[in-house]
Amino acid sequence: MEEQLPSSVHTIVFKESEPLEGKCIKIEGYDFNEGVNYSQLLKSMVSTGFQASNLGDAIAVVNQMLDWRLADEDITEDCNEEERDPAYRESVKCKVFLGFTSNLVSSGVRDTIRYLVQHHMVDVVVTTAGGIEEDLIKCLAPTYKGDFYLPGAQLRSKGLNRIGNLLVPNDNYCKFEDWIIPIFDQMLKEQFEENVSWTPSKVISRLGKEINDECSYLYWAYKNNIPVFCPGLTDGSLGDMLYFHSFRSPGLIVDIVQDIRAMNGEAVHASPRKTGIIVLGGGLPKHHICNANMMRNGADYAVFINTAQEFDGSDSGARPDEAVSWGKIRGSAKTVKVHCDATIAFPLLVAETFASKRNRSVKIKVNNY
Repeated sequence: MEEQLPSSVHTIVFKESEPLEGKCIKIEGYDFNEGVNYSQLLKSMVSTGFQASNLGDAIAVVNQMLDWRLADEDITEDCNEEERDPAYRESVKCKVFLGFTSNLVSSGVRDTIRYLVQHHMVDVVVTTAGGIEEDLIKCLAPTYKGDFYLPGAQLRSKGLNRIGNLLVPNDNYCKFEDWIIPIFDQMLKEQFEENVSWTPSKVISRLGKEINDECSYLYWAYKNNIPVFCPGLTDGSLGDMLYFHSFRSPGLIVDIVQDIRAMNGEAVHASPRKTGIIVLGGGLPKHHICNANMMRNGADYAVFINTAQEFDGSDSGARPDEAVSWGKIRGSAKTVKVHCDATIAFPLLVAETFASKRNRSVKIKVNNY
């Protein structure tokens, strides 16, 4: 006798679906039959799926961040006279915090960061010691492309330092020492003779001034008066230089307490502006920015780009929703995490946000000239 398929099995396998039409984006990629249009290709990311869709969402969040104006919000009863003025409300933009780890300055992403700082597209920068020194060192000597699998012992015998698949000759750090030690001497003199109180951000601003090189994002931060914070200033070659300097000319003091007040103040006093955070990588820059925004009950926009995972409880791998639980990002905020190497994702994101908006603005000014 032929066995019959139980009707319950058919029902289980072919369970009726909830309709998604009109509720969700249809998955479809870019059609190269339409030619090679990079802008359209990037726009298609949002409907491609996986991390391409997260990148597309990140582009959308950053554009919302950049488009926001106080004029978009309702006038509240506690608004002062200035905040009621339409022209003023249209001029008030979102305050953008940008954080990144040192490896990205070692890479070519340094030039993307320099572009943003050069054109004052971000308001506050937070990085690690390597994110400071690598920018300065590149003004003195280049970094080169190597390979992830070059043997460490062999490189050491040749005086070559490896950062992933990048190579930094040890001579670069010798040049860095020759350049920076006289500056530390002068800073120490100003501390004693002029009562200058140095903080990490003041040291960084001074170094940006002294490097005087348009290839440097720190130079542009100094020129545009954009604060660059680095509470872990000694965690790198800069720390080595401060160590060596302390023996030949002891006494230089760098106060981190003033900087934590200044950093948190950037968030606390941002009102009536909204705040947006863009963090490449994790660690100190990510936490420092998020923690500052906790002081104002959370950021309004957040984009994280890194490859860290959250299973080990690290802050680096934490998704934006974990920061919501701490009050570092508002529950109503627009957020996304892109699980991707920032050297791939960030230049693409900048192309469809900061750069495209600036290019349109420049064209409008030229046409109206």
